[in-house]
Amino acid sequence: MLPKINRGEKGFTLIEILVVIGILAILLTIVLVAVNPGRNTQDARNTKRRSDVLNILNAVNQYYVATGNFPTGTPADAAPAVAVSDAGVGVAFCNQLVPTYIAELPVDPQVGSWTDCSNYDTGYTLQQTAASRIRVTAPSAEAGATISATR
Repeated sequence: MLPKINRGEKGFTLIEILVVIGILAILLTIVLVAVNPGRNTQDARNTKRRSDVLNILNAVNQYYVATGNFPTGTPADAAPAVAVSDAGVGVAFCNQLVPTYIAELPVDPQVGSWTDCSNYDTGYTLQQTAASRIRVTAPSAEAGATISATR
């Protein structure tokens, strides 16, 4: 004997379920576009770069205040910017700052690397301006940002 089919039972049709799934998909897309995790990640890395640039600049300035000179390897007035790495401004620069003025040189979140003062590439550049001021720059800044600090 076959079960009775009661046409009065309530339930959802396949069309109704598909419509709800479609609406949920559209809402999810709108939320992902509004949140934009890729952009938030870029902003977070740029925020770290701003902090790192200021930390390096503060360490160089503290060294200058304490000794009356810039650290060895600092480019001369109006010279092109030099990478803050063991091949750029050099090991002497690092040894003069670390650990007295800064615990370790900060590194760019995407291109930097740090082992110790004999093996590092911060991903940042250092330049002495024509007015004998120090400029630290983050050349790998994302989303068209320019991250630089001069003191």
